[in-house]
Amino acid sequence: MKNFLLSCALVALTGGVYAQPGKPVALKQKTAFQTSSPWIPEIDVRSDIAIVYGVNDRPGMTFEQRLQSWRDHGYQTQFMTGIAWGDYKDYFLGKWDGVNHLGVGQVTQKGDTIFHGKDMPYVVPVKSFIEYMKTAVIKRVIDAGITDIFLEEPEFWARAGYSQPFKEEWQKYYGFPWKPQHESAENTYLSSKLKYHLYYEAIKETSNYAKAYGKSKGKSIRVYIATHSLVNYSSWQIVSPEASLASLPGIDGYIAQVWTGTSREPTFFDGQKKERVFENAFLEYGSMVSMTAPTGRKMYFLTDPIEDWPRDWADYKKNYQATFTAKLLYPTVSDYEVMPWPERIYTHPYKVANSNEKVLIPQYYSTQMQIMVNALNSMPASENKVTGVNGIGVLMSNSLMFQRFPTHNGFEDPQFSNFYGQTLPLLKRGVPVQTVHMENLTYTATLKNIKVLIVSYTNMKPVSAEIHIALAKWVKEGGVLIYCGRDDDPYQSVMEWWDTKSNKFTAPSQHLFQLMKINGASGQEKFNFGKGSVYIIRQNPKEFVLRANADPNFVKVVKQGYENDAKAGKLEFKNSLYLERGPYVVVSVMDENADAKPYTIKGPVIDLFDPQLPVLAQKIINPGEQSLLYNTNRIVDKTKPQVLAAASRAYDEKVLGKSYSFVVKSPIKTLNSMRVLLPAQPKATKVTNSQGQQLTDVKTSWDESSNTVYLGFANDPAGVKVELSW
Repeated sequence: MKNFLLSCALVALTGGVYAQPGKPVALKQKTAFQTSSPWIPEIDVRSDIAIVYGVNDRPGMTFEQRLQSWRDHGYQTQFMTGIAWGDYKDYFLGKWDGVNHLGVGQVTQKGDTIFHGKDMPYVVPVKSFIEYMKTAVIKRVIDAGITDIFLEEPEFWARAGYSQPFKEEWQKYYGFPWKPQHESAENTYLSSKLKYHLYYEAIKETSNYAKAYGKSKGKSIRVYIATHSLVNYSSWQIVSPEASLASLPGIDGYIAQVWTGTSREPTFFDGQKKERVFENAFLEYGSMVSMTAPTGRKMYFLTDPIEDWPRDWADYKKNYQATFTAKLLYPTVSDYEVMPWPERIYTHPYKVANSNEKVLIPQYYSTQMQIMVNALNSMPASENKVTGVNGIGVLMSNSLMFQRFPTHNGFEDPQFSNFYGQTLPLLKRGVPVQTVHMENLTYTATLKNIKVLIVSYTNMKPVSAEIHIALAKWVKEGGVLIYCGRDDDPYQSVMEWWDTKSNKFTAPSQHLFQLMKINGASGQEKFNFGKGSVYIIRQNPKEFVLRANADPNFVKVVKQGYENDAKAGKLEFKNSLYLERGPYVVVSVMDENADAKPYTIKGPVIDLFDPQLPVLAQKIINPGEQSLLYNTNRIVDKTKPQVLAAASRAYDEKVLGKSYSFVVKSPIKTLNSMRVLLPAQPKATKVTNSQGQQLTDVKTSWDESSNTVYLGFANDPAGVKVELSW
């Protein structure tokens, strides 16, 4: 992403882009947003990148003109489009090649096509669709100067799999006629594997074409996948290639699409089914980190200040804070998609809490949101760890998506509880549990810092015998493996590697236990293998959360394995997760915990969830709440004037003698709120618009404890100049 090709307009606007003649300096590519709109002043978010969505022309405006509108306002531009659905009416309705292609839609058992919108089905990615994507979409955007392409949401619904094109793909892939997935677990497993394969191949072919075509034009093309987490796709009963893409040579990274809409999916814990937005988001982001960490691929974390479903502004704010905090608790990721669809956020009305009245975004929320978004422009990566034990992992696999629908033999997994049964009992006790992708076990770094690994084949199956070889090796060298499961689900006996050819195992765990010389049917709970240990808990993990107070034994075994067998120190239980990233403090305090005490942080700290940016002597965070703070004691150079927090982005900063000036930009019709560090209280403050006219409605105040001045005034995408002298 370093050699982004600049438009002339961008060069003119950014100034000083060239360090020496002919040698471009790599531009910052840390923050982005996706939009299908041309530039308008209401959505001038000022991130590094505008990801322009969709190749369609609009009435009076071509795609190329829409793209240029963002370049003309100083943005680097990239491109995103759907790979499973999209506004491809020229393909679906026959304009592209004279053939109507609505028949390639994903079809349910009832014969219904699953649509994303009018004339917009979720597709079975057949050859003609891939050809359309390559020639009508990818080629055009590369010709328009795009070098970074995001393919969004490769999704095949678990309830689909009944269309004629899918049946034909089945025959080609398996060499025998299609079998309806509702008739057996085996058929469902085969159907899911094919869905997975079809999108893997579609992405592989499309990304390879993009790179080859770009190369023919002298361009280096990067391709990314924008995708929900494995946690969410499994929960929502969708099949997607997920982890396998991380090792595809044609894929350069991901956007982790986690937001209120995915994270508010209700979960079971302690016998109660309800929304646990922070905890779910934490696990979702974690699964995306573990998917890519060993590969070194770039990862953008997404949050959304609203969501797809209409709610009220108070609901949006509460859950935005929860998901935003969750993503910041992963300090190795420091690139962000700050929002999708700013046009939806800034220009559409939504409900006021406890009312049917709809209003545009309240200014208190747009100010807070912009403070949070602009903090991401300077959010550093960090080697710090979240407080608590970071060495406990839960094994995941793409095959989690293969067992979700339909139900067979009465075996239920309500709300994906076999996953949450392994994770929530620990996370709710303040253990920042890690998720580990089975597909990455061949990378030595995958289990490097894991002391205890929890494994269950109740809701997933091992993808190869090599997985077990890697696990047995890890245990032999000192790892502690806790296996949870009755091995009684109908997928234990599907036609797979553990029960075909020379293998005659009736459950895949038997193969793993054999490698470690363990009799898993003996009823014994603990075994030793080499320097390591194995525990077998003959319960399905969902049993730990579907009933109240059903997880103590599971937690006790994890604690014993960590402290006594791994000898990794004390497994601390608490109700909070805390992390420092440079001057930023990130904390979440969880409810549903025996410890109901609030968390107190000593100041001076600036509260970044408060649009007034108060400097606090202490901050108290209650259970069920989160906080993002700026600790002014951790500023590296306190003699240097600088913007610490703002609902705008600062440009053209200049320090001359006892004066400091800068220009700030942010969307029109929003209020700026900013806190600026100065060596002394300012004697003069001058705020002018882009025409040089002085603004009169400017709020200012001085805080002695932090040596900061507060400024508040109306935002303007054309720029507002601030001059401070002391």
